[in-house]
Amino acid sequence: MRLFLAAALLALPTALRAAPISFDEALRLAEIRAPELRAREASVDAATSAAIAADRLPDPKLDLAIKDLPVTGPDAGRFNRDDFTMQVIGISQEFINPAKRRARALRAHADIDVAEAEQAVAAQDIRLATALAWIDLHYAKRRLKELDLLDGELDDLQATVSARLASGAARPAQALEPEQLRAQLADRRSALTADIARYRAQLTRFTGDTAADTTGDLPPLAVDGDALRAGLAALPLLRAYDARTLAADAETGLARADKRPDWTVNAAYGRREPNFGDLVTVGVTIDLPLFAKKRQDPRIAARASEATRARLDREAAEREVAAALSADLAMHRMHDEQLANARTRLVPLAKQRAQLDLESFGARRLDLGTALLSTLALAEAEVDALAREGEVARDAVRIIFTYGEARR
Repeated sequence: MRLFLAAALLALPTALRAAPISFDEALRLAEIRAPELRAREASVDAATSAAIAADRLPDPKLDLAIKDLPVTGPDAGRFNRDDFTMQVIGISQEFINPAKRRARALRAHADIDVAEAEQAVAAQDIRLATALAWIDLHYAKRRLKELDLLDGELDDLQATVSARLASGAARPAQALEPEQLRAQLADRRSALTADIARYRAQLTRFTGDTAADTTGDLPPLAVDGDALRAGLAALPLLRAYDARTLAADAETGLARADKRPDWTVNAAYGRREPNFGDLVTVGVTIDLPLFAKKRQDPRIAARASEATRARLDREAAEREVAAALSADLAMHRMHDEQLANARTRLVPLAKQRAQLDLESFGARRLDLGTALLSTLALAEAEVDALAREGEVARDAVRIIFTYGEARR
């Protein structure tokens, strides 16, 4: 069904898919259209199909032979002239010992678990990358809008300067100062425009929309550190390590099963010269694992060591994830405090200073350059506050999608 929906969406005309998308819609499109996820689905299908035949017996074998044909003497190269030559047809079936078949089945199901775990990890990575691309584009557009608002304020300031020039209250060089500020804003605008193009390309990369754009606001993102720590064991990354550990245990069981013999049952019918009777042969062939100390036991020890390594790798991964979560939570708290400082202190102070300087300029108590610098500082404070807000949102998304519930 998911592949069908993906094909249907990809078949839509580009014009129908060019509308801006919300945060949740971007995640949904990435989940449907990302080729990495479809590749992982194919891996799960392959492992599931392979598991069907994992514990089955081998195919029977048909034996066709001519036995005891003379190659010297008076009957050389001639059939049915003595009582030895036979035309034989037979069939044989190999029977794998039940322990080995069970071990192969466990190994095949472990492969399915590994494929599903890798699929979950890939899905988590795609959703995280899509969410971050959406947030980066959303906040870059908002920062650009702030610069546009400042550009509009400069028009009013330019009119004030022109009036003062006409009255002779300002120096001619002061008429250039608003334009210099516009040139500085143009540099900032160029950088933001490039960022927007880069973030839009990232969003297109995951959603498949050639004209990807954002709409709406970011959904509320609550970060609960205690709940995240309690649920670390269920992370796709750690589940992948668990699946690899089960696969290593299955390999160990398969190596142990090699110490139990397999056997083959065979039957054959031999047709001789009509003067002599036909023959029937029935037999059993049994493996003899007599030298286990130098054959099976070393392989068992090797597989057991690999299983131990898998468990230790899983423990190391869990410790690393726990440490990374603590570090990310600390960074998130820091960015949240910086955002609060910008909203409650830096921006209001910059706004108050810019207003006072403009009033002083209007009252001819301050030069235009200082007033413009205060206006630029206000714009930078507001843009910086948006950047901090975007950083807090990125932290929250990265933490929730990495350590918490990845599917919204």
